[in-house]
Amino acid sequence: MDRVAVIGASMTQFGERDGWVRDLLAEAGDACLRDAGVPSDAVDNLYVSNMGSGEFEGQTGVSNMLAHDLGMVGAYTQRVDQTSASGGAGIYAAWQSVASGASDMTLLVGGEKMTHRTTGEATDVIASLTHPVEYKHGVTLPSFAGLTARLYLDQYDAPRESLAAVAAKNHRHGVDNPHAQFRKEVSETEILESPIVADPLRLYDFCPITDGSAALLFCPESVAREYTDDYTVVSGVAGASDTHVVHERDDPTTMAGVVDSSDDAFAMADRTPDDVDVAELHDMFTILEVLQLEALGFAEPGEGWRLAPDGVTERGGRLPVNTSGGLKSKGHPLGASGVAQAYELHRQLTDDAGDRQVDAEVGLACNVGGFGNCVTTTILETP
Repeated sequence: MDRVAVIGASMTQFGERDGWVRDLLAEAGDACLRDAGVPSDAVDNLYVSNMGSGEFEGQTGVSNMLAHDLGMVGAYTQRVDQTSASGGAGIYAAWQSVASGASDMTLLVGGEKMTHRTTGEATDVIASLTHPVEYKHGVTLPSFAGLTARLYLDQYDAPRESLAAVAAKNHRHGVDNPHAQFRKEVSETEILESPIVADPLRLYDFCPITDGSAALLFCPESVAREYTDDYTVVSGVAGASDTHVVHERDDPTTMAGVVDSSDDAFAMADRTPDDVDVAELHDMFTILEVLQLEALGFAEPGEGWRLAPDGVTERGGRLPVNTSGGLKSKGHPLGASGVAQAYELHRQLTDDAGDRQVDAEVGLACNVGGFGNCVTTTILETP
């Protein structure tokens, strides 16, 4: 089977944007095609990763609209929704379409428009992914984050400052990302003194509400060589799920979906965690970065909190994590986030990350839906 390559990648400015999701998708899709030098009529399949265009804008049929806007009428189109892991699920779908031989050129565009709604309204849309019984009792993802963070800190005698170190590190990384929503450093003191949202987590432990879009262009490796030498290869990709009801898990601090999806992705790529040079993790809350580091095999259980304070996950550390700034600094437009993770890896692996550049040949992205309810892990490599 011919390996699946990524030959184009783009990302819009993240933050508070004018226009609607349709405009953001078209912006990223067009930029991705231009980045690859591929005409729109060469695209066979078009996937759109999006969680809530209906809920946020009252707009459905976004994949068909995008096909029209990009001049791809006739292409197969599909919207991919897997809550906040929609981007990763879109990568999996796009990879499958090429790996199966169904498509020689597949465009994936992820996007969300959220900032026109109030924080309460946006939080309510996101909370709808929880189990109906949990939702009925007012449980939100920040609630789960606070409860799990308290459990983890107590269980492993980890200092509260270790989570602040994650946020501070990602903000430092985001300063050099021209597409990031927040390009400013935040000190650990500021983080620890910010307003409480879900004890022990405070305002700066959470990612912002964001508008934005990102895109990737996939094709067989043999086709990629016709267009460019600067491409990356999807060597491993896998998805998994966990219990929908969080309190049914044996240990909420163990992200079983991350464990299962990464095990399969590593096996497919014939790689181990030690082979990864750079990672983009789903830090919707600071505690999630720590839990993913452990579930992915980068740290032993109860030891993940040490990596940020010890400088391991800094851009100059042994395992740079979230060189983009992560969701924390870059922003989290739900359907775009997983695609933007792979965009960052693609830029890093093709030596095109500018001031964020690290030395990397193997990159890993972990995109999480809900509080680990569904997960996609992707491994990208240089040819």
